[in-house]
Amino acid sequence: MTTDPASVAWVLPAARELLPRCTFPPPGTPVTCAVSGGADSLALLVLASAAGCRPTAVHVDHGLRSGSADEYRRVAAVADRLGVDSCTVTVHVGDGPNLEARARAARGGVLPPDALTGHTADDQAETVLINLLRGAALDGLAAMRPGPRHPILALRRDETRSLCRRLAIDVVDDPTNDDRRFLRNRVRHDLLPSLSEAAGRDLVPVLTRQADLLRDEADLLDELATALDPTDARAIAAAPVALARRAIRRWLSGDGHPPDAATVQRVLDVAAGRALACDVGAGRRVTRSHQRLTLEP
Repeated sequence: MTTDPASVAWVLPAARELLPRCTFPPPGTPVTCAVSGGADSLALLVLASAAGCRPTAVHVDHGLRSGSADEYRRVAAVADRLGVDSCTVTVHVGDGPNLEARARAARGGVLPPDALTGHTADDQAETVLINLLRGAALDGLAAMRPGPRHPILALRRDETRSLCRRLAIDVVDDPTNDDRRFLRNRVRHDLLPSLSEAAGRDLVPVLTRQADLLRDEADLLDELATALDPTDARAIAAAPVALARRAIRRWLSGDGHPPDAATVQRVLDVAAGRALACDVGAGRRVTRSHQRLTLEP
């Protein structure tokens, strides 16, 4: 379905002041918007339409609570008012350990890899803190990368709610967002407010700015590390350790999950001659022979 400009005229006065801070693709671009029915994702759909994109709203039903059908009806009602297509996809995620991660994986499995999400600056700040608590290094503290996939990352959560209120959009209030079993909710409702109170200011802009600065530095290190051959043991051992780590990490990652810091350090020990070989997970090991590193099954 092609968005009719007349169908989005009702949102333009409210959306116009927010659009300059968004990073949507060019007008006319077909996009898939992940829309749960909450204020952030509905604002994403509204702003994508106002930006001239051709959105399709995809609602993912995780089957974790009753009332999910009503949530999709609200999404479909907004999509109909905007003149865009919508659909719902059901995935099965049973309650239990690692629920957040399993739900995220299930959602990612049914959405296209370039789907737009409604993450805001508040989500970005929470992600920085969560990754810090998990011991993440530079890349983790850089958090989400701004751009077309996260087009409303510069907006605040109260701005998306305000937009929905101004447009009389009925949003879904997800009770799991208050469930303290989940780390993000504890960071959102407890840790971040406590830190802001201790600092005497709103820390969301501080944390998002820090993520931007660290991302620039991570990009520079990545660019410099491309000059290093990760199989050249002598070059890896002689290089600045920050570059050597990144070269090894890229080599071991391939298309999969990057190795942890301990695994990278074991490879650096092999490169420096402190060990002859080491395990790097997934049934693989790195060996050294004649100053060459080899990744073996």
